[in-house]
Amino acid sequence: MNLNIKNETGRLRSVVLGQPNSMGGVPTLEESYDAKSYYSIEHNIYPQEADIINEMNAFESVLKKYDVEVLRPSIIEDYNQVFARDVAFVIDDKMIISNVIADRADEQDAYRNIFKKVEWRKIINLPETAHIEGGDVIVWDDFLFIGTCFSEDYRSYKTARTNEYAIEILKEYFPKKRIIDLELKKNDKIPYEGILHLDCTFNPISKDKCIIYKDGFVDESDYRLIIDIFGEENCFHVTAEEMFEMFPNIFSISPEVVVSDKTFTRMNNHLRNEWGITVEEIPYREISKMGGLLRCSTMPLVRE
Repeated sequence: MNLNIKNETGRLRSVVLGQPNSMGGVPTLEESYDAKSYYSIEHNIYPQEADIINEMNAFESVLKKYDVEVLRPSIIEDYNQVFARDVAFVIDDKMIISNVIADRADEQDAYRNIFKKVEWRKIINLPETAHIEGGDVIVWDDFLFIGTCFSEDYRSYKTARTNEYAIEILKEYFPKKRIIDLELKKNDKIPYEGILHLDCTFNPISKDKCIIYKDGFVDESDYRLIIDIFGEENCFHVTAEEMFEMFPNIFSISPEVVVSDKTFTRMNNHLRNEWGITVEEIPYREISKMGGLLRCSTMPLVRE
């Protein structure tokens, strides 16, 4: 397989979609590893496996409608494997194997058949102390946006997934990229007060546009930098409630086509009517209760 990911929106040809089968039971509050899951468990609304399967099947149907090759990880019994984005990610023609949190370390075993399709020289294994997950990495042509946490309390947060060391390693592997680190607010229990991954607060779409939640960043200057890069008129701003519902985390099949949750009425109408984008709407409410949405469910491998 010839990996190729230059940005978030090039015409998609091959992608890994997460695995909804055999998710296991509802975790305890102590077992949760993100604020949205904590909230769902606490309020007794954590999703059922049958609903997750239906939503992911709907997503797969849309991908195949556009002739996208869809790969799936092997099933690990009683294990949540919905969010493929964090297991590994592709930049240009290289696959970086993530150093995920310990709670999810076993997930990578289910991807071995997929990893075997990639030439070994194209796979990057990071040092053990370089922590990073694919949800924090946004490839945008010459730019590489990376969400992180610089707090001295980094190790105390389950939602702090990408550290400064990992960013320094990526700078060595991709010296021609303009790497922009963006510090995210973190909170393990209150989803309105923290951001799990960068793609939960910022996501480029089309050729020059993005979805953004201003208050997800520790420093307003980081938000301002993104606005300067894309232009105010090319940024769709979401509210705190829309961030909670995971509005930024939609998925692009091409510059002209996105897959979005069918309940995102305000944003979907804007994408269609103002920006001329085709919006494929599917139900994804149940998956959102676990702290991720459409982008989180995917690991793009090849885009044109």
